[in-house]
Amino acid sequence: METMELHRGRLIDHVQLVVRDLDASRRFYEAVLDVLGVPVSGEGEGFFWADELVVSSADSEAAQGALTGRVHLAFQAKDEAMVRAFHAAALAAGGSDNGAPGLRPYHPTYYGAFVLDPDGNNIEAVYHGPAQRSADSVKVTF
Repeated sequence: METMELHRGRLIDHVQLVVRDLDASRRFYEAVLDVLGVPVSGEGEGFFWADELVVSSADSEAAQGALTGRVHLAFQAKDEAMVRAFHAAALAAGGSDNGAPGLRPYHPTYYGAFVLDPDGNNIEAVYHGPAQRSADSVKVTF
């Protein structure tokens, strides 16, 4: 399996979560990523990925047999409606509420929602307010 095209932002190349139940995590992440407009883009023996996020079982080669500890991972949302849809999809896909959608005190237009994934990771969707992007993503082609 060869990756021919990636979309990248800045700073983070990838994040790997090593989970107890890969099927439960796949249902959860497929649901929330679908709302965010990010498809699961590939899979291999014991893992799947979507852009910079890799989710694997403990028996996958890259995991080396160890689960990751509790992680806080925040996804970018394009607007407040997407944050609300993320929260609803996460709860419907087996997540637990860890902070309903709403404004947060981090800065005046920070609108976020928090859920715990099936492994207890704190997963967030955040909209920082109106902004203009130079591009939706950086496209890297091999």
